[in-house]
Amino acid sequence: MNDIKLIITDFDGTLVDTFEANFRAYERAFSLNKIEISREQYLACFGFRFDRFMDAMQVWDESIRSSIREIKGNVYPDYFDCLIPNKTLISLIQHFKESGGKVAIASTARLKNLMNVLGYLGLLDFFDLILTGDDVKKGKPDPEIYLSVLEKLGIEPGHALIFEDAQIGFEAATAAGVQFIPVNANYFV
Repeated sequence: MNDIKLIITDFDGTLVDTFEANFRAYERAFSLNKIEISREQYLACFGFRFDRFMDAMQVWDESIRSSIREIKGNVYPDYFDCLIPNKTLISLIQHFKESGGKVAIASTARLKNLMNVLGYLGLLDFFDLILTGDDVKKGKPDPEIYLSVLEKLGIEPGHALIFEDAQIGFEAATAAGVQFIPVNANYFV
């Protein structure tokens, strides 16, 4: 790891297991809009950008989409007790940063939601850079978000390492020319 100067981590499912908190918040937002969503439906869409998720759920009405987004954002903190931080990855990143490395988050999550979770976990001031779906035009598997992190921090792809949990993230990392380490549920124990 002597050549690694930057660690980039995805957020949902990588740094923090947010599935249950997200599902419950969306379940409530959908319910208040008189739409049902099953755990299986949400699982099939987990990690999608919001518009792609709404398309997959066949929610076409813009006012309902807007309502779901607003309600979900407002009630999400009600379910933070369901969050499971990846203590192993957090510790590794913390030690890497203490030894002089840079650390960043590159996630399709909304900035507000991500910052609320980081605040809840006490990690708000931990990262050198945070880029979200709000900062890019194209979501993963497009490499735009990873290339933006590299550019903003002035690091070449060969000097970065990405932690990711999803196939679309692996594809984005590969397209950006950055090595990655797949993260799975075993990291959260």
